[in-house]
Amino acid sequence: MASGSNVHTIGWIGTGRMGFPMAERLAKNGCNLTAFNRTRAKAEPLTKSGAKLAGRPADLASCDIVFTMVSASDDLKAVTLGKDGVLADGGKAPKILVDCSTVSEEASAEVRAAALKRGTQMLAAPVSGNGKVVKAGKLTIVASGPKAAYDTALPYLEMMGRGASYVGEGELARIVKICHNVFLGAVIQNLVEVTVLAEKCGVKRHAFLDFINKSVMGSIFTTYKTPALVNLDMTPTFTPVLLRKDLDLGLAAARKADVPMPVTATTRELVQNLIGLGFKDQDFATLLLQQAKNSGLDIKPENVKVGDGLS
Repeated sequence: MASGSNVHTIGWIGTGRMGFPMAERLAKNGCNLTAFNRTRAKAEPLTKSGAKLAGRPADLASCDIVFTMVSASDDLKAVTLGKDGVLADGGKAPKILVDCSTVSEEASAEVRAAALKRGTQMLAAPVSGNGKVVKAGKLTIVASGPKAAYDTALPYLEMMGRGASYVGEGELARIVKICHNVFLGAVIQNLVEVTVLAEKCGVKRHAFLDFINKSVMGSIFTTYKTPALVNLDMTPTFTPVLLRKDLDLGLAAARKADVPMPVTATTRELVQNLIGLGFKDQDFATLLLQQAKNSGLDIKPENVKVGDGLS
């Protein structure tokens, strides 16, 4: 544990696929943590790591630092500004609010303005990774907001993964994360395209991806998606619906900034097509199945043991 990192009371809102392992890392590091989740049963296992549970977000208002990890912009506004939100009570408010969700700049700015009126400093701190990445200690975080608040929160951000990158004031972290997820969408689509091309020409997927992962084009991302692409286990880490949301945010930002993004626009429509076919709740790597079908390839699990690079 980083020196002095357990001196604050920590509130946590949102214990879903990402939020739970992130909060768990804090609890296991000895943090004085109290968690809330709309479905209480999803938060209850945190008590095994020493966390306490809250009945509503407003109950966390007396914490020094409150983290939020929710699915969308409206969810963030609900847990902060809603009737039982952590900023809604006229009395106490946390010293620092750290939002790790991927939401729009507009929603983040609205919450930031409300927080400021309550004397709460807000950090936008979206993350890169999935639940398995969090458990492996390889989560990365980009943060923006008051530098003093970032310095205070940094020990806790570092507990959750490989560290954080501070990019400046205001909502700059939001656009960085949106750009990151736009890149994610374009990379997975191109990866499934070349993987199907190689297989249709006679190369086994596991052999092709082994080469890619060892090459200059390999990455943590291509490596940890390899088991899904080889063995077709599409247990969700990030769904097509969530990817579509981020592609839409990226395209909206691009229109505002007059930046053409033709690859992103095409990828967005391919993801929309996948959703239209009913693949809403599987992993976004299901794009491989769509690409194979469009290519006339009867794709099957290879049943080969391959590593994900996370252990």
